[in-house]
Amino acid sequence: MSNIVPVTEETFAQAGKILAVHLSYSSRAAQRGRTPKFPSYFMKATSSLAASGSTVERPAGTELLAFEGEIALIIGKAARRVSVEDAWSYVGQVTASNDLGVHDMKYADKGSNIRSKSGDGYTPVGPNALDASTLDPAKLRVQTWVNGQLAQDADTSELLFSLATIVADLSQQMTLQPGDIILTGTPAGSTVFFPGDVVEVEVTDLVSGASTGKLKTTAIEGTEAFAAFGNQPMVTDKDKEDAYGDRESAGMEPLITGKSVLTDKVREQLASVATATLSATLRKRGLNNVNIEVPGATKGMQRVIGTARTLRYIPNREDLFKAHGGGYNMQKQSIDSLKDGEILVMEARGETGSATLGDILALRSQQLGAAGIISDGGVRDLDAVSNLDIPVFYNGAHPAVLGRKHVAWDKDITVACGGVSVQPGDVIVADSDGIVVIPPAMVAEVAAEAAVTESNDEFIFAMVKRGHGIEGLFPMNAEWKAKYNAWKDAGSPDLDSWSL
Repeated sequence: MSNIVPVTEETFAQAGKILAVHLSYSSRAAQRGRTPKFPSYFMKATSSLAASGSTVERPAGTELLAFEGEIALIIGKAARRVSVEDAWSYVGQVTASNDLGVHDMKYADKGSNIRSKSGDGYTPVGPNALDASTLDPAKLRVQTWVNGQLAQDADTSELLFSLATIVADLSQQMTLQPGDIILTGTPAGSTVFFPGDVVEVEVTDLVSGASTGKLKTTAIEGTEAFAAFGNQPMVTDKDKEDAYGDRESAGMEPLITGKSVLTDKVREQLASVATATLSATLRKRGLNNVNIEVPGATKGMQRVIGTARTLRYIPNREDLFKAHGGGYNMQKQSIDSLKDGEILVMEARGETGSATLGDILALRSQQLGAAGIISDGGVRDLDAVSNLDIPVFYNGAHPAVLGRKHVAWDKDITVACGGVSVQPGDVIVADSDGIVVIPPAMVAEVAAEAAVTESNDEFIFAMVKRGHGIEGLFPMNAEWKAKYNAWKDAGSPDLDSWSL
């Protein structure tokens, strides 16, 4: 039997179901800004199958038809609860596929992908299939071209989950029948294409060089609009970003986040100024409620600068705690997801009658490189937490665990901590003198202005220390400003010895 066989109408007729993986390539996960711990899936209608050389319609009134070149697995024999070690033996053939979708209808699916991914012709497959028994699943390559220009190029060494893992995982809940097709995810490079564009996808065996041939699909403009009795196309900025792959490709301004604006220069400026100065600088810009009020700080005046991650606790209700409080709950998931330089900000409604953190989770945060933790609730194991390197800001100490007062409910949302609204990505500057929340879009100008103010204050403080009166100095009149500018022009020498 030849290693290469054509994909035919019989192939489509044998497909009882089409299963697709959401995120499986590390490059795609990096684009999305999230790396799943386990694979997740959606289904496509078998009526969406199409052969190489077919056309796909971009529905009238839509704009975000996107391609996703993928490796498709065709199941060869029934698989139920198979192991990862045995899973590949249940794959009969490997071919190329294009997981097409129209993102304008994504909102209406509520996660199902029925409208956005199951249109007629939205799953072209072929043109040929390779015998899976002759292949090493770790050495396959998928490439995609748009109008002859290479758009995607990756091999299966980049997979977050091996092809065998995907098959084994799906078989745990359903029987994979002969002919079923699994779309195994797409690498970075997927984007929008337009009527008249030709997309080609090819899967190659890196060992033998055998290929599926190029799967060709041409986009055409639809003439029929969606009927008024159903959901109409709608596009959000997030839809555009997902469809094009990133904001820049979609022609959108880049999102300003704390991580993008915390340059070395800005960090140096923020580290050099008092939190009181930052607060006053923000007040000049009309932001008066930016100071998180919690009294405890395990590291005193040690300065903490980072970007916010958030976690919200709701008041305990026994049935909710039973369902959501145990095991790998939202609190543990939130802490386990922390990255270098991030500060976990926890909303606990100011409730100090139960702890929101203990020494083990604080240690885990430290190991992951988190810059600090802020809670407007209680902390347990306070002595042990205080002895860790990670700074923790808290509202009080309490020995009780979560279930007495709290249920960890959701993460990475806007929260209220210590009377202040905090969004993921906000810049936090904290020490025992105060905790200041700075919107990312303002960070650079606030840091620069605060540094100037701090320099002014340093000069004024030194002059008062030398016995000068307040009048005309605080604030500085023209004479004192001239002296200050002369000091700055001289390179800001030591003020104790500098001659006026």
